[in-house]
Amino acid sequence: MRRHADATTSELGVLGASAVRGEDFELLREPPSAELAELVERYWLVRWSLPPGRAATSTHLPHPCVNLVFDRGRLAVAGVGRERFDYPLAGEGRVFGVKFRPGAFHPFLRAPLTTITGQTRPLTALWPAGDVAAFAADLSAAPDLPALVAAAERHLRAHRPPPDPEVERVGRIVRALLHDRTVTRVEEAAARFGTSPRTLQRLFQRYVGVSPKWVLSRYRLHEAAARLAEGVAARGGWAAVAADLGYFDQPHFIRDFTRAVGLTPAAYAEACRARRAPVAA
Repeated sequence: MRRHADATTSELGVLGASAVRGEDFELLREPPSAELAELVERYWLVRWSLPPGRAATSTHLPHPCVNLVFDRGRLAVAGVGRERFDYPLAGEGRVFGVKFRPGAFHPFLRAPLTTITGQTRPLTALWPAGDVAAFAADLSAAPDLPALVAAAERHLRAHRPPPDPEVERVGRIVRALLHDRTVTRVEEAAARFGTSPRTLQRLFQRYVGVSPKWVLSRYRLHEAAARLAEGVAARGGWAAVAADLGYFDQPHFIRDFTRAVGLTPAAYAEACRARRAPVAA
């Protein structure tokens, strides 16, 4: 669902039915150049324009990715977020981001990714202040997504770290967790890639910032939320959806979904059907 064979993340994760956002909210995506494709999953741009007196919220269930975010003139590094988050929308604005592949930000950080999980840090913590100021100025002057991407790629190439073979290895494992429905447990992923579960755990803690179990669960929950928003799940029943997404029982699925999203699957599906805000902040 909305993913291609080379993807290490889906295009899912924005909670709620798409019609809720309508013409006032736009999410655009662009792939990286071939030169940076091993590090960058995609570039994204959120734009909104709301009439005076109206406010809205965009709710997200994060991916196991680090994002470089340009928001209100500032560049920041957002580590993997474990919890859903809300971004308030009012007036007119835009936010641009670079979504790195899982594991691919480690060579830039040169430290375990767990050190920034759930945190946002200014890019000046990693790059010289003058370079960051020039980067921000270029992004501010960019009129559209292609220009933003071109500016981002110039600066990323200038700061590109030396190759790290572990990045490619992590990418292969994450692709299996995303695409292969026969992989339902960490032990199965470890066996497929010739390692132990403990070694795989350590690899993910260092390079991704969260556990392989968390990544596997999050990808399944992304797809569950999308199916519910589209009304697909209701036609097949919860047990069928849970089984299709690799859950052994329906209660386990309902528990995981409710913990991550804040609503039961039934309540979330009803909120999307009624075009209500999908999650109470």
